[in-house]
Amino acid sequence: MSTLRFHAVKASLERKPLKIKENQRRSEIFGENVFNEVSMRQYLTKTALNSVLEAIEKGTKIDRIVADHISTGMKEWAITKGATHYTHWFQPLTGATAEKHDAFFETIGDGLAIEKLGGNQLVQQEPDASSFPNGGIRNTFEARGYTAWDPTSPAFIYDKTLCIPTVFVSYTGEALDYKTPLLRALQAVDNAAVAVCKYFDKNVKKVNASLGWEQEYFLIDSALATSRPDILLTGRTVFGHSPAKGQQLDDHYFGTIPGRAMSYMRDLEHQCMLLGIPVKTRHNEVAPNQFELAPIFEEANLAVDHNSLLMDVMKKIAERHNFTVLMHEKPFAGVNGSGKHNNWSLSTNTGVNLLSPGKTPMSNLQFLTFFINTIKAVQTHEELLRAAIASASNDHRLGANEAPPAIISVFIGKQLTNVLNELETVTKGKLSPKEKTDLKLNVVGKIPEILLDNTDRNRTSSFAFTGNKFEFRAVGSTANCAKPMTILNTIVAKQLMDFKIEVDELIEKKEMKKDDAIFNVLREYIKTSKAILFEGNGYSDDWEKEAEKRGLSNNKTTPEALKIKKAKSTIDLFESLGVMNSVESLARYEIEMEDYIHHMQIESRVIGDIARNHVVPTAVRYQNILIENVKGLKTIYGDQFKNYAKAQLGLIENISTHIEVIDSSVTEMTNERKISNKETTLESKADGYCYKVKPFFEDIRYHCDKLELMIDDGIWPLTKYRELLFTK
Repeated sequence: MSTLRFHAVKASLERKPLKIKENQRRSEIFGENVFNEVSMRQYLTKTALNSVLEAIEKGTKIDRIVADHISTGMKEWAITKGATHYTHWFQPLTGATAEKHDAFFETIGDGLAIEKLGGNQLVQQEPDASSFPNGGIRNTFEARGYTAWDPTSPAFIYDKTLCIPTVFVSYTGEALDYKTPLLRALQAVDNAAVAVCKYFDKNVKKVNASLGWEQEYFLIDSALATSRPDILLTGRTVFGHSPAKGQQLDDHYFGTIPGRAMSYMRDLEHQCMLLGIPVKTRHNEVAPNQFELAPIFEEANLAVDHNSLLMDVMKKIAERHNFTVLMHEKPFAGVNGSGKHNNWSLSTNTGVNLLSPGKTPMSNLQFLTFFINTIKAVQTHEELLRAAIASASNDHRLGANEAPPAIISVFIGKQLTNVLNELETVTKGKLSPKEKTDLKLNVVGKIPEILLDNTDRNRTSSFAFTGNKFEFRAVGSTANCAKPMTILNTIVAKQLMDFKIEVDELIEKKEMKKDDAIFNVLREYIKTSKAILFEGNGYSDDWEKEAEKRGLSNNKTTPEALKIKKAKSTIDLFESLGVMNSVESLARYEIEMEDYIHHMQIESRVIGDIARNHVVPTAVRYQNILIENVKGLKTIYGDQFKNYAKAQLGLIENISTHIEVIDSSVTEMTNERKISNKETTLESKADGYCYKVKPFFEDIRYHCDKLELMIDDGIWPLTKYRELLFTK
């Protein structure tokens, strides 16, 4: 292993940045490999084009006959781009994307063949669903699954394959993917938001949820990554002593991007332009060899597809540059982990961002309505929002090195807090003309001016308002954005529906004017949502105590966090809005619990393997070298040898102590794992891994990392942090 380590270091040091040719403006190649409206106008009939556009804008169904015309045009376009195959591209509940390629090729007899893509093939395929997570939805004799075309997300070409974004459902019709519930949640928030917008603008007919994600990641030379079994099998380093220098000098953040990384980014961004992924920002992140890229905001469904596609493309491009992309939330101890901030907002078909103040008191009242309702939704469903970002890998990150804590809180800044305090004092019932005028001029009317100076941003808040959007910062870097976006849009939709019911009731039964009714309902929401608002540091023990006083949950582990997903209130919420039925909800709970168990099981096995098969043998080997040295000193100095061998004898003793603890801890961990595996319920098995098995991880790591400091660097088998983090 030590030989492999030094070969890897040598190979990484000899790498040179690849030369990337960029001869065209990005605006000229943007969407070149996407079957977008420009391509459709060229290859589709007017009827077919209008059918697709109506499906995108209004959600109408596409006739099968028209689908034949669309598929023919799509195939011809794809062939001109060099495509030979097509696939239904979907997002099963594995966390990765999936695809099964079929050639356009089809025989027609007499030794002849044609290229073909029929309407039926475009609209639906039947991949085998037996090996995908299903949470008990699929019976053994119902292995078939169906993928169905999602026309709202355009087809694209990658690696000479036409990729058609689709939903994925079981033989019995339940959703087996991330996209289907997301589309339903987006429809729910559209309907609810449009109904509330009618209070302010009768012309609003559609509201789109927008998403701007920020993808953080580490770039590690592929040879170095290959030399670490833990990185290959778990995506993170289970052992490794912190180097003398980490991120304490803050010299990497926003610094000059290293040459090889820049070459990789340029290559990646070129592919993104061709695929219509509007990446705009790139920079060094806080930790060494950590980076970030972010796109321009898009409609949420398309943004989710683009992020899923991006993660695939990132890995493929990395191979060309001899890099391994680490997207694990905490690949290295002692430095920042990686997140994927989800920036979310709502926009109308009239071009208004509902979370951005306008130029009039009425538009600002609209802003306050959606702003306060979002806060109220988070307050009511904070446990569910925490469950949206729960995973074994994100457990390593939350609450550490500038990451948000496991407690969900909302940060809005001092200025907007003052605005809400003012609104809380609004008179109950009908407002006097003077009070209404004062509110509109001195409180609501001044919001745009207030936000110009709203620069006080708490980086540790899990859910923060940042000027014209909410930023959900607790999302992990490996996550599919559809999970948090489905839950966020669902809870906001439910809250907006409840808000409209309350306002309409005041208007009809109390004979209040519309503005008075809105102010009255918002005032009560401000009072009941105060517990979720927090302006301080989320790391402190005081905040945990304060959160407990406020009645906020503090679900630090995934098994704790996921329990809300099987609660009756959660199932009723999703069913009432048509986002998921009870079978789909419970299936996701089971799948995510099983995923946690499997991740913990793999990490435990990897830790035991490396500790016993790599670390301990190396320690014994070095100990034998020291013993030979002591024997030699005794031969030379006789009874006086201890005067010259104190350090060596101390090392021999310390190494033995660490070896003993490692060996006994691995044995105990393995026994606890066996006990957990025999548990009969998901809950007891997950709890066993969380509270009985996982505690050994850090204990074993501590002793292995201590040995790393003691043992001769020349024989240490595992590539060290200084090599992984500082080889550019």
